[in-house]
Order: sequence, then C-alpha cells, then structure tokens
Amino acid sequence: KKRVIGQEDAIRSIANAIRRSRAGISEQRRPIGSFMFLGPTGVGKTELAKTLAEALFDDEKSMIRIDMSEYMEPHAVAKIIGSPPGYVGYEEGGQLTEIVRRKPYSVILFDEIEKAHPQVFNILLQILDNGALTDSKGRHVNFKNTVIIMTSNIGSDIIFRSGVGFTGEERREIINESDMREKVNSTLKEHFKPEFLNRLDEIIIFHPITPKILRQIVDLQLALVQQRLKEKNIRIIVTEKAKRYLCQKGFDPAFGARPLQRVIQNEILDELALRIIEKRVKEGDRIRIDSDSKQIVF
Repeated sequence: KKRVIGQEDAIRSIANAIRRSRAGISEQRRPIGSFMFLGPTGVGKTELAKTLAEALFDDEKSMIRIDMSEYMEPHAVAKIIGSPPGYVGYEEGGQLTEIVRRKPYSVILFDEIEKAHPQVFNILLQILDNGALTDSKGRHVNFKNTVIIMTSNIGSDIIFRSGVGFTGEERREIINESDMREKVNSTLKEHFKPEFLNRLDEIIIFHPITPKILRQIVDLQLALVQQRLKEKNIRIIVTEKAKRYLCQKGFDPAFGARPLQRVIQNEILDELALRIIEKRVKEGDRIRIDSDSKQIVF
C-alpha cells in the first residue's frame, strides 16, 4: 500500500490468494497465484508486480517481464520452450523456460497478454493447470514457486469511463462498479477462451487515478527523490503550493501517474542535477522548492 496507491481492492485480492497458498489450502501443483491485471496505463499494474516480487522473494529483480507483442507469430511457442532439435536456437533453450529454470522463485509478468498468438495460450494453460512445462530438450521446468501475472488493456475504455474526468452521459454509461465489472467480463469473454479465464485465480481491475490519489503519489515520488539525495546529504523542502502545481500539471486521467513522473523529472530533477554539477548545490544544503503557479521555483 505504501508503493501502490489507490488500488486497495487489487492489493487485497492478491494478498488473499498468496495467503491461501502459504497456508497450504490452494492446489499445491499450481503456481502460487495467477492473476490478470486490467486497467488503463499508468495506474500501477507493473509497480504492483515489482512490489510483490520484493515482498515474496526479497528482490524486485525477481520479476521476469515477458513482452507478449514479441509472441504474435505461430512459431512463438518455440521462443517460449525452445526450438526443436535440428533447428536454429536449439542450444539456447526457451526464453521463458530457461529463465524460470535458473530463477524458480519469480513473479512472471506477461505484458499485454491479448497480443499473444492463440497457440501461446496452450502453453500458458499448461503452466496454470500443471505448474510445469517440458522444454525442447525434454527437461521438466517447475512453475510451482512462481506468481503468474498477465496485464491486458482489454476493457480499459470501460474502466476509464467509469472513473474520473467524465460527467453527464459518458459517466452514466456505467452506473456502478458491478455494472462496470459485468461489461469488462463480457469483453474478456470475447477475446479469451473460457478454459483460460477459469484457470486464473483472480481477474483484478485497476481503477483510474483520481486527483486525490495523485496528491498521495506526489508525496511518494518526492520521498523517492529525497531518498536518492540522501547519499549526497542534500535535503529538499517542497511547499504545499509546489505540490499542488505538480498535481495540476501532472494530472491526465488517460495516462495515470506517468505524466506526473515526467513533470517531476523535467522541472525538479533536471534543475537539481544542473545545480549539483555547477556546484551551486553542495553536500549539506537544504533546498526549498516552491511554485509561482506557472512553474517550479527554487
């Protein structure tokens, strides 16, 4: 909750699934948990996967990200489990199976799962059902100690319209949460087979970022900046007026928290870096960051 703000439902659902696995009351042969994350861009889907990797395996680098836009062709299955004997790439092994063989305790993030070729889903079904794959060299690769997360943009427009930035007729299209979930589930069924969706532990919807949530994210991002400056013994003091300016300039419901990160980078970090290099800011300094409503003022 400290790192992923405004997505309490998503965090709760994942925590419950992980507890079931840890308590030994979920199916032992399957992965620790399998989830599909839905929602607009920039709302914390990847960040939650990283946080989960750190919480479970003490290292953010335990998250393996697989970009499914690279698996759109029929031969994509060979990239996952490895090429058959006699074909180019046989010695290299599969891109997924090799990583999991070396790092059996991992969070595996299949990004934009809807882009994968239909044959790839047969491989994913094996992982979700049996918790294992056999690679092209006949080796058994165990997925029992992994968490499977798939992200998708399917239904994002429905989720987005149910959130912020819309009024009147657009807002009335989706009356409540259950109506929105029903529409999203209906859209999912048009894209994915029932046997695939039924094997997932949970389909989790991430809500759009609101101005209130963005204000909390501002504090989080600035705390991270302060953490980086701690090594140089430099302290920043950001006024409430500057924080309001960052919120206002960094708020774009369609892109989530990403515009805010760019604003902080362009208007605070770039100026700080310049001042440090030019020796205008040195070790032990305290820097006050304010705003005149048009820009950030140091």
